[in-house]
Amino acid sequence: MELSLYTTTNNNADVINNFMDLYHSLHMTHLASDLLKKGLSPDQISDAVAAALSISKTSNIETSKHFMPVYSGINNQIIQDCKLSHLGYGLVILNADKSLPLVGSFQVDVLKEFLNDVH
Repeated sequence: MELSLYTTTNNNADVINNFMDLYHSLHMTHLASDLLKKGLSPDQISDAVAAALSISKTSNIETSKHFMPVYSGINNQIIQDCKLSHLGYGLVILNADKSLPLVGSFQVDVLKEFLNDVH
């Protein structure tokens, strides 16, 4: 009988990346699925998350600090979800369906805050 030994190797880069993912996830206090309670449909949320990710990439924002794919349980179903930082959550709302009252009022609030900072 031949015996084979299996040894694992710890890749330091993987360990560091896993730690950084965990660290960033601690600052992601929102879930994309939270927007279901605010009147957005699953398709609207998916489109808004995709747009927010695209904007983050073109703005050189490190997406791993603000967006993390996860699974959530809602109504006895497991769904794809996304953990979001405060910035990520705001980007999703800014890029959601403009006909929704939440989106319009959020955009106006952001603009008012911006104008107050300018003056």
